[in-house]
Amino acid sequence: MKKIEINSFLDFRFVSAPEFAPDQRSAAFLVQQASLEENRYRSDLWLLDVESKAARQLTAGGDVKDYAWLPDGTLLFPALREESLKKKAKDEPLTAWYQIDPRGGEATLAFTLKLKATKLTVLDGDRYVITATQENAPKDKEADWEVLDEAPFWFNGKGFTNGKRSRLYLYTRSTDTLTPLTSEWFDTTALAVRGETLLYKGLEWRDFKKPALYDGFYLYHAASGETRELIAPGTIRTGAFDLWDETSALVAASDNRDYGNNRYHDFYTLDLATGTLTLLAPYEASIGSGSVGSDARLGGGKTLRCVHSRCYFVTTVNDHAYLRCIDREGTLSELLTPDGSCDSFDVASSPEAGGLLYCGLYGDKLAELYLYGEQVTHFNDEWTASHTVSTPEPHTFTASDGFEIHGWALKPAGYVAGQKYPAILHIHGGPRTVFGEVFHHEMQVWANAGYFVLFSNPRGSDGRGNEFGFINGKYGTVDYDNLMEFTDEMLKKYPDIDPARVGVTGGSYGGFMTNWIIGHTDRFAVAATQRSISNWTAFEHTADIGVSFTPDNQGSTTALDVDKLWWHSPLKYADNFKTPTLIIHADADYRCPMPDGLSMLTALKVRGVPSRMVLFHDETHELSRSGRPKGRIKRMEEILGWMDRYLKD
Repeated sequence: MKKIEINSFLDFRFVSAPEFAPDQRSAAFLVQQASLEENRYRSDLWLLDVESKAARQLTAGGDVKDYAWLPDGTLLFPALREESLKKKAKDEPLTAWYQIDPRGGEATLAFTLKLKATKLTVLDGDRYVITATQENAPKDKEADWEVLDEAPFWFNGKGFTNGKRSRLYLYTRSTDTLTPLTSEWFDTTALAVRGETLLYKGLEWRDFKKPALYDGFYLYHAASGETRELIAPGTIRTGAFDLWDETSALVAASDNRDYGNNRYHDFYTLDLATGTLTLLAPYEASIGSGSVGSDARLGGGKTLRCVHSRCYFVTTVNDHAYLRCIDREGTLSELLTPDGSCDSFDVASSPEAGGLLYCGLYGDKLAELYLYGEQVTHFNDEWTASHTVSTPEPHTFTASDGFEIHGWALKPAGYVAGQKYPAILHIHGGPRTVFGEVFHHEMQVWANAGYFVLFSNPRGSDGRGNEFGFINGKYGTVDYDNLMEFTDEMLKKYPDIDPARVGVTGGSYGGFMTNWIIGHTDRFAVAATQRSISNWTAFEHTADIGVSFTPDNQGSTTALDVDKLWWHSPLKYADNFKTPTLIIHADADYRCPMPDGLSMLTALKVRGVPSRMVLFHDETHELSRSGRPKGRIKRMEEILGWMDRYLKD
């Protein structure tokens, strides 16, 4: 058996985004693979035959990261393939779409639009809804400065967003006509199409986007060209949605009672004639999203869809992401997929034609496609069968706060009972996410390097209901206690862990908690804090979500109670820092901006604590999951090298 190495992810085939063809006899999906030479991910379109369950590749250019089926069974995808188009796109907004017939033939240029399009949604064979970036404050391409006159002014993964909005257009291909559907200052966040009906949500804003100004809902009829406001902005907090038909929609929404913005959404029915929202069913879990952490997936796909008078949705329950459905009477189904992580799916318009197709991570496998529960792609099977994958061993215990805590341990590859080993405690981000039993490359690397790997879901994690997930204003208290008690439990259950050689790491919320831990205990021999938060007063005013996330999760703001924010800030406890600490950060991380990492480095250096910061240029908050391959390799080399330095002789 081969060991799992840092660069093993270069061999992974990342499967995602399945969608049935109009005739339900086949389904398209995407397959990505890292290219170290190009320092990017090549992505191509594949086709699955539903009857034979055979998959074949449709494109080979490595440039297809999105697609849409047309009613005639052909596919559209955005790309820039001609040199003339690539040259134009450098000087002006331009998006080109290519059309390919899966029955045979090469992709051909279908049409181009002078827009920075981000999504194409098919209305019918001739009309498409285009989502595009509207630049209301265009920047001089030769300028070496940035003008900021609104807040928020940047967004993680999108860069500087000052003056930019997501605008909707209706494009009629036969006449090459482009009609704006929203104003230039309206910011669209989601949409759904059924027949002649377009339902979308968003809001128009300038200068400052107030956190409490929730998205409004709007209805557009393609036949009449009429747009109506159904729900005014600021009325109710909403999440995922889809159209039942052309008269009503299912909407995930919350009235924010009891738990404020941290409350899970419930199911509502939206009447498109009156704009009335009616509670369909309460629900204490995510709707249309899975949160099981893994660095071994890439790509998106559907996570909520209404079909057969049922709405299918991805949901995180306990430590797994499942597919589930609810009918129009509010009756919830059983869980439709096994333990693991259902990442995306599609449902055939008639159950007997194609059925249920989903992409997910299950057991020790990497992401593959499953049809009616049967695995139908096998891109990564040979790789996992030939490598030493450590299977997570589950553990539960009752914490001092009375809650049951779930966690796991990976044993070192080649584990020998009676031999002493170092260990790494890994803390997930969020905090409203979970660790589970799916394949996690980085943790497998550590296990293959001779470490026990410990990970758990403390208070604040997803999947366990409102009370368990609500730690508003409690960061660093009950969650910290859970993690320390979990570590104690693991040391008892695995006496071969050397308690003097345990390290701690985590990213985002996990980075915050790593910073918090080294200010409150010296029990860890080494720490690696990643894309972390160290000062909530700074985070509130610099992060892309700072003005909303800070009051939601810390229970206050700098103006209301700066002492409370400072009490929950790891920097307050810098005089207690003694643990050798590696800091991993990225300068284009606008979710947890660079000052939080730099502040940690300065605080550690001032106190003479062994420390090192590795700052990745032009990488975002997603460095560990979808960052460029060379950066991902360097990051993992730094973390493992730092752990080895202090945990191994």
